[in-house]
This record gives sequence, structure tokens and C-alpha cells, in this order.
Amino acid sequence: MSQETTHIVSYKTQIFVLLALLVLTAISVAITRIEMGPFNTAAALLIASIKASIVLAWFMHLKFESRFFTVMVAAVFILFLLVILVTFFDYSYR
Repeated sequence: MSQETTHIVSYKTQIFVLLALLVLTAISVAITRIEMGPFNTAAALLIASIKASIVLAWFMHLKFESRFFTVMVAAVFILFLLVILVTFFDYSYR
């Protein structure tokens, strides 16, 4: 039988995560007002990826899981970045 363990996260950590997500959301909104040309989309995707990583780590408890799950999620992120990179190359050479 496997033993299940619970992960108790303190309120202080939860508040820190909430504030980090709120700050990143504010930065996402502020970036839309700055004209950076084609880098607006790249900046928005970078901030969204950071927010997704925070949600995966704390709210989906990936931080407390084995390294196998972390490696698999990292592989998915790398694949995602490669797809985005190919998309940007296709878009820029049209």
C-alpha cells in the first residue's frame, strides 16, 4: 500500500504566491500599453509562462512531488517553447 502525505502550506506562503500572481498580472496589463513591436507578444507569453509555473508549483503541488513529474512538466514547457519559436519564425518570414 502506498502512504499518502498531505502538504500543508502556510498562509504566509499562500499570500506571497497571491501577491506574486497579482503583480505579474499587473505587469501583463501594463505591458500592453508599451509599444515594443513584435516583442509585445513575446513578453506577454513570458509573463504567462512564469504565472503558469507558479500555479503549477504551489497550487498543483508540483513542488512537493517527485522529480519525475517535474522533469515531465519541464519537457512539456520545452516543447511548448519550441512550438512558439517555430511559430515566430514562420510569422517573421512571411
